[in-house]
Order: sequence, then C-alpha cells, then structure tokens
Amino acid sequence: MNVLSSQENRTEAKGKPVVSLSGLTKTYKGGHKALQGLDLEIEKGDLFGIVGPDGAGKTTALNIICGIMKSSSGKILIDGKAPNLVREQIGYVPQNGALYPELTIEESLRYEAGLHSVSAEDYEQRRDLYLKKMGLDKFADRLTSQLSGGMKQKLALCCALISEPKLLVLDEPTNGLDPISRRELWQTLSELTQAGVTAIVATPFLDEAERCSRVALLYEGKVHECGSPKELKKALNLSRLDIEIEIDIENNGEKTESSSATFASLAQATEALRKSDSENLVDIFTYGDHVEVLTRDFERARQEVSEGLQKEGFKISHARQTEPSMENVFVMRLRELGVKEVPPKPFPSESRESQSKNSSGDSKNNGAAISARGLQKRFDNFQAVKNFDLELPYGEIYGLLGANGAGKTTTIKMLCGLLAPTAGQVSLAGETGDLRSRKVRKKIGYMSQKFTLYDALTVQENLEFYASIYEIPKAERQKRLDWAIEACNLADMRKSIVGPLPRGWKQRVAFGAAVLHEPEILFLDEPTAGVDPIARRQIWSLVRELAKKGTAVLVTTHYLDEAEYCTRMSLMANSSVVAQGSPREIKAQTQGKLFEVRSDNTQKTFLELSKEFEPWRVSIFGSSIHLLVDSEADLAKVQDVPKDQIKPIPFTLEDAFIAVVQQSRNQDADGNNEKGAK
Repeated sequence: MNVLSSQENRTEAKGKPVVSLSGLTKTYKGGHKALQGLDLEIEKGDLFGIVGPDGAGKTTALNIICGIMKSSSGKILIDGKAPNLVREQIGYVPQNGALYPELTIEESLRYEAGLHSVSAEDYEQRRDLYLKKMGLDKFADRLTSQLSGGMKQKLALCCALISEPKLLVLDEPTNGLDPISRRELWQTLSELTQAGVTAIVATPFLDEAERCSRVALLYEGKVHECGSPKELKKALNLSRLDIEIEIDIENNGEKTESSSATFASLAQATEALRKSDSENLVDIFTYGDHVEVLTRDFERARQEVSEGLQKEGFKISHARQTEPSMENVFVMRLRELGVKEVPPKPFPSESRESQSKNSSGDSKNNGAAISARGLQKRFDNFQAVKNFDLELPYGEIYGLLGANGAGKTTTIKMLCGLLAPTAGQVSLAGETGDLRSRKVRKKIGYMSQKFTLYDALTVQENLEFYASIYEIPKAERQKRLDWAIEACNLADMRKSIVGPLPRGWKQRVAFGAAVLHEPEILFLDEPTAGVDPIARRQIWSLVRELAKKGTAVLVTTHYLDEAEYCTRMSLMANSSVVAQGSPREIKAQTQGKLFEVRSDNTQKTFLELSKEFEPWRVSIFGSSIHLLVDSEADLAKVQDVPKDQIKPIPFTLEDAFIAVVQQSRNQDADGNNEKGAK
C-alpha cells in the first residue's frame, strides 16, 4: 500500500485515530474474497473518501466499520473499541437508504430518534435544522414511498444525523441527487467535520473525492493509494493538456459552430492523436467539449499535439495546462494495477445509415426521431411539466438536465409513450397515434432510473429475456448476447445472480439490455449512477457509437461532466425549460462571473465564504473554491485571501447549471412575492 507521508504526520499530531483497520479480511460463502488485508487509519474531523471500481470492497468495508457485518479476520477499532460497542456513536447511510415506505418523513425521523434515545427537545431542534437544510421541511407529512430518489437520499442523511453521531458513514450518498443538492450535502459534511465529526464517504464520483480531506483507492479488497487529493495528483507526476478544436461550418454564408460538428470532429481529433507512437502522450480522451491529454513533458506534448493535429487538418483554438483531476489519478493507478479498459466494440449488425426521414418516407418534421409540442402533465393539482417542446433528429445525443422534481423522468415517460400527457402532442419514430404499438416499441431502447432487471435471474438470463422481448431473430440472438457481454465487460459476471451485484454492475447489465437490439431511439434515465469512471467512459463510448450509426439518444444525468457529451441539452426547473442549447452555448449565456479562490485552508475558507454568499454560489473543486458573483465588486466580501489567489475562470457546466436553475428559482420566488403583495 502506498500511504503518503501526510498520514504519519496527522497520526503523530492528533494521537489515536478514530477508525483503525488492520489486516481486515472478508470472505463470503462460495469463496469470494471481498477484503484481502485492508489497512486504514482515519483521524477525528477527517472528511475521508473511499473510491474504487465496482466490486472493490467499498460497501463491505463500510458495513464492517458500522458493526453490521463481521470480518473474517483482522482487527477493527472505533475510538479504541469494537464497532458493536459504539453503535450509538455511528450514523450510517447505506446505498438504498434503508427507509420504511409506509412512514412519513416526520415519522421516519421520530423513529430514528427513538432508537437513539434523543430527547424531545433535542429532536424538535435537530428535525427543524436538518429538514430545512435538506429542503424537506415542506414535505414532512409525505410518505417516503412518494419521494423522489434524491429526496429519499436527503431523508436518509437526516435520519443518520438526528442522533448527532461522532462518526458518519455514507455509502454513495449522492446517487440520484441533482448538482444543487449535491453541493448542499457536501457543504453540510464540511461543516460537520469542521465541528469535529469524522465522516467516511464511499463515492463513484471523482469530482466529489476532490472535496475530501483524504482519499483511499481500493482495489481487490486492499488500499493501494491514500492521501490528500493534492498529494495524490502530485504523486501522479503528470501534466494535463486541454485542447479545444476550432470547428466552423458554413451556414447561409456565415461561419457558425455546430454542436454536431464539434462532436464528430473531437472524436476524429482524438483518434488522430491516439495513432501517435509518442510515449510522452500517456492518455488521450475526448472529454466534454475538449480533448484531454496526460503527458510526462508538457511543452514537448504541446508541440507534438499541435503538429499531429495540423497534419490531419485540425486547428487548435485553445491549449492550456491544467492540473490532473482525481479521475485521472483513479484511471492511471488502476491501469498500473492491471485493470483493462475494454475499447468500444462495433455492433454485430452491419452499420445502419443515419435516419433522415420519418417512417412514411416523408422529409417533413426534418426527419425527427422525437417531436413534442406544448407537452404538459398534471397530477391532480400539481403541474409536473409545463409546455415542453423538443425536436430531436436521428444521430444526436440530447441531454435533459434539471433539479430533483423538475419533471425530467415524467417528460421521458411521456416522450416514450409510458405516460399519457395532459396536453400537447408527441411524435415518436414517425408515429403520432399509438406510441405503445409493437412496431414502435421494437425501435426503442429504454433504461429507466429504477432497475428493470430481474434480481433472481443471472446476467445471461436477463439479457436473454430482453433479447426475446425485443424479438431479435434467433439466428442473430447469440451474436447480440455475446456482443453485450463483451462490450459491457460482463464476461466474469455472466453466470452471476443479478440481485446481489453492486449497483455499478447492475447499471452495466441494464445498459446492455437497453441497447441489445440496436434501437433507433434510446432513452437513458441516469444511466451511469453508481458506475465507476472506467465503466462510465466505456458506456459513453458505446453511446457515441450508437449515435454515429444514426440512433437518437435522449439522456438525463446528474453528472455534469458527462452531460457535455451531449450535442444539445435543456435545463429544467420548476417543471419548465429555463435554458437550451449546446454545452458551450449554455455556459456562454450564464449570468454572473466565476472566480477561482485558493487558500492554505480550503475547508475553512469555504465555510467563511458560505456565510458571506448564498451557499449555492460557493463550491469546493479540488484544492480550490469556485465562487460565482454578480459583479467583481462583490469580491470585496472575500476576506483573508490574497488578491493574487483570486482569478477569473470560465464556467464549468456544473457552475452554469446551478446558476441558471437557482436564478430561475429566485425569479419565481420574487414573482410569487409580488403576487402575494398585490
């Protein structure tokens, strides 16, 4: 295990660790070894992140720390005692939330408080504090079965906090949370750890690992790297070169940028660079609206990349040096440990030409795969979707983004015919009548937010079931099944029962089932939730391959970095679309100015800025802080930070998303206040 020197320094300075694991092993029935000599020391006040590929042993380790499960061998101490002796001091948020569907939010909290003997006075105070912080205070009487996935995650955290534990353990707590809720949750964790609470968070999102004070990388039941994000990135000993390609097309005599052209050209540029035999270009990947190159020698790489792209006819518009991300650390370290990335595997059928006409052969509707006009959905007195319009051609990847409860899943269900709209019209694959007809269903692939797999069946049996449902000819069926198994890297899991599999593996199986029949239209509702970065790259490579062959893809995601793979997108808030365009267009039209603030004590500065500014304007990104202000004059509120440590930066899509959605909410609130005053 490569444990960086900071751990020794912290142990020497702070004394005994809160959590100590030594030689921990866990072997399940059947001989599967989940943990193989796990060693860790976690100090008081640590915001400690645990990352690793699917099946690395993260959940098993957390269950043992919480006293839910016993290890096979090794030693574990929580505050110098066995976990079962200090359970009252531990708050745990499992992946599924472990909530009772028949209880309301209020009843769930009161039940949890009773288990921990919380006094009535303390309960009232803490309930009000945490429900308000999580935005659940207006829904206290709602049944948990009626909550969205994101709201359930927030309630599970409130239940864990109601006893004010000394140790907080969270297993992928932000799955299903929108970027605003994620930011609020991490701010809460930062406040708690600054007050002395120790928090352990397992997460598949490497941008979240950047917010931790220390991070451990698990692989095959062992810790292979441990340190602060800054130390881990420095130990990588690589630089990163981010490249933007200049892409212009003629449009009525004027040069404009096309999101589809950007998408295709970036893929071509990436392939051109990958053909280079230079050992200096360690990793090349199309990421968002740019190409990312990891290199040992930055200046040499800039020259090699420039010359290589010029030979292929590409012109670089921007090339800048940035520090590696935690995702870079994760991917490179796993490669060193022998983890293989499966390259995109061509679909078994011959390439289908991109659809350009509707089913009648007519060129009307611009050959749209999906067309929606004035789409609305009302549930009793609640307006879930208001006047949604969409024109999605074949061969495009369209993102539908929004806060929890904005109406994304409801919109998808209406577009694919699972839910009848209250008003408006939908055309799907040229059909405007029966959207659930056999003819239309065979053209559609749908991966829902909730698992559509059968837990009692194996991976192979689930895929066989979907192959029959989609009526794949028997002569082609085995070829398609073999393709899905290999393309989704499921060979080792082929005979495994789906139920016990980690969430990330289930997502891979569900994706394989959704694209098995090579659909003309593909709906993906949060397809990579809980999936590690290597598998996420793999899934998106397959999505891009489908789009190249003419499939229209509509996707929702809370992972904003991957949303940049979309050629166009809509941002939804309060049941309506509040912004629309390509990723670059949305970032360019965002109001306000974004600044990077650097400090010797990032966590402390983050908390101080959160008191001066609205919390949604402040977020930790690695060792720095992103601060959104309306004008530079607002920077006068930033105290105790040298001016040379504050610099303007371009918007990330996450910053733009949060700004647009929050500003829309504020405008709605102001409008309602004005109506109330009248």
